[in-house]
Amino acid sequence: MHVLRQRRTGAPESNICSYLWQPGATERISRADALGDRAQSLYGRCMAIDSFKWLPPSLRGFYENMHVPPPDGVPWSPLAKPLREARIALVTTAGLNVRGLEPPFDYEREQREPRWGDPSYRRLPRDVRQEQVQTGHLHINNEDIDRDFNVAIPITRMLELEAQGVVGSLASTNYSFMGYQPDTAEWSARYGPEVARLMKDDAVDGVVMTPV
Repeated sequence: MHVLRQRRTGAPESNICSYLWQPGATERISRADALGDRAQSLYGRCMAIDSFKWLPPSLRGFYENMHVPPPDGVPWSPLAKPLREARIALVTTAGLNVRGLEPPFDYEREQREPRWGDPSYRRLPRDVRQEQVQTGHLHINNEDIDRDFNVAIPITRMLELEAQGVVGSLASTNYSFMGYQPDTAEWSARYGPEVARLMKDDAVDGVVMTPV
């Protein structure tokens, strides 16, 4: 199995360098990170990304000048067992919910308070069906997700890998956040750790994150 990992630097036009990683090739990932942009010629390819391409001009200027504190760092934990034995959970920022299981994210408040984003989360079981998935993210085009939720959270693809023995198992519950978070304080203090605890209770060994 190949795992696609992305490294993003800069904004609004940033370079995204993608590296194909095979199990056991942790050293390759570390080396690619150390090389930075020069890694594109050795480990993958880079392309320019305009993060504000689809915004109206009035909003583009607002977000280009918004101060975003740099992250303190990304904790990296090596996988403790072979992928074929690991239990994997999926996390997306596409703002999905399952109809009848949990309510949608609070988009009405976001419309009233444009500097606020719902920091909570929603659960998606491994047997969720397309007609059960509800979209609503105000900052992306949801049409493709409405046709196939796997473009945002690849549950069906992961179940196929489970059946093939490539991964040990897909977690019983997977998670969606709402990616628009101008203030991440509540998410960091409450909801992120809460989901981490739920994953530990489900004996999850690793997480595949699919930001949108």
